[in-house]
Amino acid sequence: METDPDALLGLARRAAEAAGGLLLERLATAATGVGSKSTPTDMVSDVDRASEELVRSIVRAERPADAFLGEEGGEQQGDTAGSAVRWVVDPLDGTVNYLYRFPAFCVSVAAEIGGTVAVGVVHDPQRRETFWAVRGGGAFRRGPDDTGPGPLHVSDADQLAGALIGTGFAYAAEVRRRQGRVVAGLLPEVRDIRRAGSAALDLCWVASGRLDGYYEEGTRHWDRAAGALIAAEAGAWVGNLQGGLPSEEMVVAAAPGIAGALVRLIAGLGSGS
Repeated sequence: METDPDALLGLARRAAEAAGGLLLERLATAATGVGSKSTPTDMVSDVDRASEELVRSIVRAERPADAFLGEEGGEQQGDTAGSAVRWVVDPLDGTVNYLYRFPAFCVSVAAEIGGTVAVGVVHDPQRRETFWAVRGGGAFRRGPDDTGPGPLHVSDADQLAGALIGTGFAYAAEVRRRQGRVVAGLLPEVRDIRRAGSAALDLCWVASGRLDGYYEEGTRHWDRAAGALIAAEAGAWVGNLQGGLPSEEMVVAAAPGIAGALVRLIAGLGSGS
């Protein structure tokens, strides 16, 4: 099957926005069909599963040979002889927010070609915003006015003391205690810290200059695949504490003017250890 990134982008946007519509439809009854996963605070709902199934069905209707990695359904192998594309999907990033009707949740859809994320889409249904990027083609946002896509650019922050930094926390109590100590050390060194509860949105907010930087330990590939590409294409430095690719150990995305200082500070405070 063809691997034209623009065609994959169109499909990713249709799937993400359709799933976002489903999330809004189900919001009034969000508290039904709720369970937990890794810990009692790591929540999952029937809506997560329904959203992923909708994305999967939309993608498979056009590209049945592609592989699929979803937060709820896990990995499904495609026809390796017929397609080099794998879809990476978080059908509801910010499940706890959604269940509490806290307005920070989204659908994240990425398409990999040959193992490299080539397309990323993050749709925020409550704000009616869609962020997207194609590798090498820049990052864009369409807002609720629907007047046309606008390019995204990271902030011009160049001093950590004046930077607004986003972060997130793990579900395991012992890890959260350590992460709290890191935040306590970071807080006096920056303008302020925000914790919205959606890694994908945090990455898009770095891309759009709403945050100067973001870091988080323990994200999974589906949490960051689309958002990390969007942030990078908007000009952010994106990586881990060793300068490599973002990983479950750590993802950092920041305006280039503060990225080095932010990485050094987080590493010095013992995050990820």
